[in-house]
Amino acid sequence: MILTRRRLLAGTAALGACAALPRGVRAGNAVTLAAAPARLALVGKGYPETDVWAYGGTVPGPALRFRQGDTARIAFTNRLPEPTTIHWHGLRVPNAMDGVPHLSQAVVPPGGTFHYEFALKDAGTFWYHPHQNSAQQLARGLSGAFVVEEREPPRVDRDLLWVLGDWRLDKQARLTGDFGHPMDGSHAGRLGNTPTLNGAIVEEVPVRAGERLRLRLVNTANARVFGLDFQGHTPQVIALDGQPVEPHPVAGKLVLAPGQRADLILDMAGKPGERFDVVDSFYPRQTYRLTRLVYGAEAPLRESPLDAPIRLAPNPLPAPDLSAAVRQDVVIEGGAMGRLPNGMRMTPEGPFWALNGEAPLGHAMKPLITVKRGQTVAMQFVNDTAWWHPMHLHGFPFRVLKRNGEPVARAEWRDTELLPPQGTAEIAFVAEEAGDWMLHCHVLEHQEAGMMAVLRVS
Repeated sequence: MILTRRRLLAGTAALGACAALPRGVRAGNAVTLAAAPARLALVGKGYPETDVWAYGGTVPGPALRFRQGDTARIAFTNRLPEPTTIHWHGLRVPNAMDGVPHLSQAVVPPGGTFHYEFALKDAGTFWYHPHQNSAQQLARGLSGAFVVEEREPPRVDRDLLWVLGDWRLDKQARLTGDFGHPMDGSHAGRLGNTPTLNGAIVEEVPVRAGERLRLRLVNTANARVFGLDFQGHTPQVIALDGQPVEPHPVAGKLVLAPGQRADLILDMAGKPGERFDVVDSFYPRQTYRLTRLVYGAEAPLRESPLDAPIRLAPNPLPAPDLSAAVRQDVVIEGGAMGRLPNGMRMTPEGPFWALNGEAPLGHAMKPLITVKRGQTVAMQFVNDTAWWHPMHLHGFPFRVLKRNGEPVARAEWRDTELLPPQGTAEIAFVAEEAGDWMLHCHVLEHQEAGMMAVLRVS
């Protein structure tokens, strides 16, 4: 596990800080993107390169950057040995652009192309990844950040992107081939032994005393939940899953489940020459240092924090009308230490999980709920299992109302909600776009073992 990671990664401290800055793409509103096999140095000096699948030849893929109000045009080519698609996670797109095979588009075959085009309604930090054979394709490296910049962004000295990943490697830095293992499908998912920051082991991130950073974090892991403690610092949260929130300090540690994002404002209050660890302690028995903030020797950029507002303007999301809402409970059952309902049996091929008594093993299924376009949907997730589940809804950012029966402390919009074992969450959203939309666990091995459903908007 983590100790194995430290043994495997011994001697990587010489990795350059440039690994903390993924390559970005901005070419007007038009982008060309290809998925293909590649060999990359995930682990660093002293270890072989790793065979991966990559967008644009890099892991993570190119950070696609646009501005709010733009129209994104992405010409995609599939150079993989199997079909694929691209899902634009968290973005409000037309159903035909959502990237779910057999539901909203046909698969892109090897050698095939697909042109994605959609207006960018919301500013924020989003990401992209496959939705065909997604557990394996993501585990092999296919993901990238998608940043939509505000027309008037907050004033900062640097805007940094941290794409968090998790790899299951052997001692020769090769991906293990145990994709789809029943243990992963029925337990916590494909947890790796090599967490990465922007596709590498980044031992140090250089910072300057007095500077203000905007730090965009994206969790692209198949299953790992990160719980980050920025030791010696007090980050301010300004957005979650791309949607602005009232600025507030991180309470304890920043928890990011698979699929989730957070935008932080980080004032570098340390002194020249000081060092502070960023520690991941979500799994208490596997605590490790993700990276270290290292202050340069130069004089502070300023003696006191930058006096500038950090609150983001809200995105134009439709407000739910709870008085007229269609209400739906979504009950999660199954998994190790649990059982499936209605006499269903778990087999090594699955299913291992069910939503409201249904356990589909593909994207084609009857809808869990059907509503009319423009209706408000109020949904309660009930996690009747022993495992964590980040539930992701395509197409519609939702307002979180309650967690475990308690109202949330502040207005919070999400597209992925992390449910603890035996936990509940209440959400609401407006079904503003017609089509069939996926609802699923973003522990991808859970999704592929039955934990998915369809919302139909007519």
